[in-house]
Amino acid sequence: MRPYPAETVSLKDPRYRQGWEQSIKPMAERFGVKMNMPKVDPSPHTHLAHEGFRFAKETGKGNEYVEAVLRAYWEDGKDIGKIDVLADIAESAGVDRNGIVEALKERRYEPHHKQALRHAYYEASITAVPTFFIGRRRVQGLHTKESLEKIINEETAANES
Repeated sequence: MRPYPAETVSLKDPRYRQGWEQSIKPMAERFGVKMNMPKVDPSPHTHLAHEGFRFAKETGKGNEYVEAVLRAYWEDGKDIGKIDVLADIAESAGVDRNGIVEALKERRYEPHHKQALRHAYYEASITAVPTFFIGRRRVQGLHTKESLEKIINEETAANES
């Protein structure tokens, strides 16, 4: 997530490349997720992609939109920081192209997105992706399916007592 005005990251940055080679790429391979080193340099701001999700969700195509955006960025190397690119992606997911273009140009969902970020940063104190809230527990970072199931079972048992 790189919402504006957060600093973008250059793919040429050795820390990014190291993180890609030592963490992201091996993890994607381990989980069988197709991911390529992004081609957009620097990494795009993501606020428009998130605002587009809100539009797609209201039209009943939120999940399809998210999957298409992630595939376009991580598999196809598309610049998801541009309205025309997001419009193409949205259309491929069955979202009204003209509607999403209008919503993004008007920044119709900017207030909602900013509120979601405020909630994530200041109220929920989310500092890592992914972060899950399971019962009373905050679970950050990557965990195995078995580890998450164990936490769910523990929280379920605690709530039943």
